[in-house]
Amino acid sequence: MRKRIFEIIELGKRGDKISLFYDAFMLISIAASILPLMFVKETPFFRALETLTVTIFIIDYLLRWFTADYRLGKKEWSFVLYPFTGWAIIDLLSILPALSVLGRGFKIFRVSRLLRILRMFKFIRYSEKIQVLMKVIRKEKGVLLSVLGLSIFYVFLTALIMFNVEPHYNPVTGAPTFDSFFDALYWATVTLTTVGYGDMIPITDMGRFISMLSSLFGVAIIALPSGVITASYLDELRHQKNEEEEKEEES
Repeated sequence: MRKRIFEIIELGKRGDKISLFYDAFMLISIAASILPLMFVKETPFFRALETLTVTIFIIDYLLRWFTADYRLGKKEWSFVLYPFTGWAIIDLLSILPALSVLGRGFKIFRVSRLLRILRMFKFIRYSEKIQVLMKVIRKEKGVLLSVLGLSIFYVFLTALIMFNVEPHYNPVTGAPTFDSFFDALYWATVTLTTVGYGDMIPITDMGRFISMLSSLFGVAIIALPSGVITASYLDELRHQKNEEEEKEEES
């Protein structure tokens, strides 16, 4: 019985309708629990929705603890170690805000609402496509970390050049431009990502020339991880499809 419960609450496999239904039910529950965070005022409906969804999360947490030995494979020690695993901590932190044990002091600092945002991470557990994407990221982490390092270096270099090229105030309006190095870092980051909010712009010819180069290089740097993830994601989907076809042929 416990093994069957474990199979149901884990990510559903094709053919296991009950497990797939459970995944869909939990995804809907997670989405419903986040709905009140989109509104400022709490209503009786939102409070009732919070109570219902948290009850579901508590039952899910207890079921996972109840079947921890199947997941961790360490016999009796599994039940001791499970509360300290990453997913169990996320589950517990997403539940605590709804319990009275936190007291009103947490709500003053809006910690309660912030902790509820952790429920978004629960989508990863129940979504097969997101898990595939996470697997791809782990597989290509070496390349992605290299691109991240290149991006950080380029942002810092561009910010350093801009901070020393541009005046720290606008001679026409007298308003500050790149008043601090953090302002230059902010500008370099939004320029690298080709967003360019326009709230902070260079006013010298040299600064504008650097800005154009930064935008061009930004397109190239941002395109690198996108291509890597897309190619690896498609390969992973093809690999899974081939495995499923092989299993069907064997059966």
